[in-house]
Amino acid sequence: MQTKEELPDIRKTIVLNAPIEKVWKAVSTSEGIAEWWMRSTFEPVLGHEFVLHAGEYGDSPCKITELDPPNRVGFDWDKDWHLTFELKKLEANKTEFTLIHSGWYAEETTEFGQPHTAIREHMDSGWEKIVKDKLPAYIEA
Repeated sequence: MQTKEELPDIRKTIVLNAPIEKVWKAVSTSEGIAEWWMRSTFEPVLGHEFVLHAGEYGDSPCKITELDPPNRVGFDWDKDWHLTFELKKLEANKTEFTLIHSGWYAEETTEFGQPHTAIREHMDSGWEKIVKDKLPAYIEA
């Protein structure tokens, strides 16, 4: 049996000037996520199925598969990917946030027919802006 060639996860880490509870609320509620990423029907409940409203790409089905408040939440995104938000309390008003976007395979294509190799690069630069610009702009405002 041939194994799939796995591509590296997308990982973005930033230190935010906010307590972990504030960051958790921003990354684990539909209201918070809408402010820095996209609208959704997200609820922090293990097994909850929700929808990401991905604009021109339509609605994407998702399911919460990991939940450890206020340290970690993870969900399956569409048929391809898994997204994890990890939080680590540093000092009183600082939190390390890491986004991990996994599920990349060299031979796979998205439901829109885009090769993972190409869309991974596009998503990597998109996450760079979202995690390092939009998330802190919302949380630290």
